[in-house]
Amino acid sequence: MRDIVSTTNAPAAIGPYSQAVGIGGLLFTSGQIPLLPDGSLVEGDVEAQTRQVLANLAAVLEAGGSSLDQVVKCTVFLADMNDFAAVNAVYAEAFTSEPPARSAVEVARLPRDVMVEIEAVALRSAR
Repeated sequence: MRDIVSTTNAPAAIGPYSQAVGIGGLLFTSGQIPLLPDGSLVEGDVEAQTRQVLANLAAVLEAGGSSLDQVVKCTVFLADMNDFAAVNAVYAEAFTSEPPARSAVEVARLPRDVMVEIEAVALRSAR
């Protein structure tokens, strides 16, 4: 049975999708972009945007019975692969030990013309 996850501690979905969906012991998050929970865009460089993305991801994971420590796979979408090193440095602050598997790809464009988006798959507590 699917469990739809929603929290006000991260921005609401801006389309026909859920912030995350859980099934059994897994939680699948939608891509998180650098919006504040009120929906306003975080201004600043790619580091500031990445920090907000990871904060949003952590909030959605928590609402779904998981955490950054339980992430097994992330996909990082970048508007510019030249930002990889900067994003990677901030990402490393969030995943300090036993980091998850990860893919990072450059895309033509991201929602709201942001610089970074991250989605995750995580283990979660029994619900």
